[in-house]
Amino acid sequence: MGFDFNKLSILIIEDNKIMIKLIASVLETLGVGTILTAENGDAGFQMFCNKNPDIVITDWQMEPVTGIEVINKIRTSPKSPNKTAPVIIMTGFSALPRIFKARDMGATEFLVKPFSANGLARRIAYVITRPRDFIRTPNYFGPDRRRRIIENYKGPRRRAKDQKELKKK
Repeated sequence: MGFDFNKLSILIIEDNKIMIKLIASVLETLGVGTILTAENGDAGFQMFCNKNPDIVITDWQMEPVTGIEVINKIRTSPKSPNKTAPVIIMTGFSALPRIFKARDMGATEFLVKPFSANGLARRIAYVITRPRDFIRTPNYFGPDRRRRIIENYKGPRRRAKDQKELKKK
């Protein structure tokens, strides 16, 4: 893949100790410089606030705080040191409604378990090399959900930035 991950700090939030070891092992193999771990969402958010890692990898289904709740805290809590930190959410469920919910809650990337080392490396490289603008609306704060530009799109343009560009034409 050709990336140098040694300057990265990545926080793993996962309630399964074996999965923590697996993810950490993959990150070590990729050369990630600092690997932080937390065994639940509550401890994970505290670690995020204390250490301010570059990237967060969180499991979805945890108790007492889920991965979705962690994302919400990262994006909206006054305690969050970096509301725009990339968050990769992992889950064993790949149904489209779950993917859409993660996206709509502010996840940057989605990774289905079981995952491959290459798949995880690609997600990490993607959040580094293709960062997305963040959008704030009354109901959402997170990465722009539009992943591609459709040149011939003829539908409504609802973002303020789009409206300004249309007025210039």
